[in-house]
Amino acid sequence: MLPIVAVSTGTVVGVAIGIIVLLLLIIPNIKIVPQATTFIIERLGTYRTTWETGFHMKVPFIDRVAKKISLKEKVADFAPQAVITKDNVTMQIDTVLFYQIVDPKLYTYGIERPIVAIENLSATTLRNIIGDLELDQTLTSRDIINTRMREILDEATDPWGIKVNRVELKNIIPPKEIQAAMEKQMKAEREKREKILIAEGEKESAIRVAEGEKEAAILRAEAKKEAAIREAEGQAQAILAVQEATAKGLEMIKNVGADDGLIAIKGLEALEKVGQGASTKIIIPSDLQGIAGLTTTIKEIAKS
Repeated sequence: MLPIVAVSTGTVVGVAIGIIVLLLLIIPNIKIVPQATTFIIERLGTYRTTWETGFHMKVPFIDRVAKKISLKEKVADFAPQAVITKDNVTMQIDTVLFYQIVDPKLYTYGIERPIVAIENLSATTLRNIIGDLELDQTLTSRDIINTRMREILDEATDPWGIKVNRVELKNIIPPKEIQAAMEKQMKAEREKREKILIAEGEKESAIRVAEGEKEAAILRAEAKKEAAIREAEGQAQAILAVQEATAKGLEMIKNVGADDGLIAIKGLEALEKVGQGASTKIIIPSDLQGIAGLTTTIKEIAKS
């Protein structure tokens, strides 16, 4: 019975060891691919497949994970590049490139050190584009430069499994003497705009003052005109009132039936009142009969 027990114990130990060895072989070959990541699998040195997100298991000693590739968008910030414009101005331009891996197999086997290749390609492309532009065009055409670079780089990196989403010129640094000249030009432009604004303000002020004086003159003329009209109307009414009073007086004389003696007495009374005024000279005719004749004339006029 003892030998049987010993064999059984050895078998159990062997099975246990086998299970442990099997687990040690299987567990390391179980892989879980996270989100936005892919694994390039090679079998005996040859491309086998591309693992997407999820649970995977490879064959021990035969398959291997050749490369782990992130599918997230990446940023490459390249060092400043010396470029020469069409009008022979040397400047420094550094670019920022946003790219994404769309084909992991091409990215792995398409080119060695793809980011270095993109940097060199970006530098040569930038020199070609800037070489066709003058300094002023370079400073004001960033969007055009960005678009052209993106199109060229995206087409060139397509065989490498890379898509260039965006290219940005981060800094454009012209020479110091050019910067000084540009600052002077900007200062002159600002002073010019300031003078133009001051001149326009003075012009507007002069126009407003002239318009105010014009309106004031028109109002003064209208006031004088209105005053003259009112004065003329007043004089006309005064004359009319005097005429009406005279006519009423004559009518009253006519109605009371005044005789020559009464008219003569009233005339003398009027002459007396007139004589009471200062610096008044009265000439009395020697012939009172002339006064009577005048009175008779006034009476006849009143009757008519």
